[in-house]
Amino acid sequence: MLPFVLDTSLTLSWCFADEATGLGLFAYSVLRRRLTFAVAPDLWPFELANGLAIAERRGRIDASQIAAFLEDLRELPIHVERREAIWICSELTVLSRRSQLSAYDAAYLSLAQRERAPLATLDEELRRAATAAGIPLLQAP
Repeated sequence: MLPFVLDTSLTLSWCFADEATGLGLFAYSVLRRRLTFAVAPDLWPFELANGLAIAERRGRIDASQIAAFLEDLRELPIHVERREAIWICSELTVLSRRSQLSAYDAAYLSLAQRERAPLATLDEELRRAATAAGIPLLQAP
């Protein structure tokens, strides 16, 4: 199986039972079994930390559950891309403008384009933009 680009919406679905989807369970399963690996842009850990912090403030998760979730993630083959800050700003400003996405979502789109990899996301706007750009979406069988 080809590697895929993993976004935060899909990653966080692994943490909350009420957000589980067939796509999320499929992506988690192939990573857990090491059938492939995922790549994510360098903003992924920041978005992930923000999502977990907000969930904790809202009482959806506690500190011990966050620690367990992060330990589980640590064991998955997820590679975070590193890029120079000015390159990121330049690339994402243009792509964000062209795709009408936030710069955050444009980071996932850009990575999928450069890696020629399917995009794994639950975000509908990002899914539409990927389809319009000819980027395949990860699909559950």
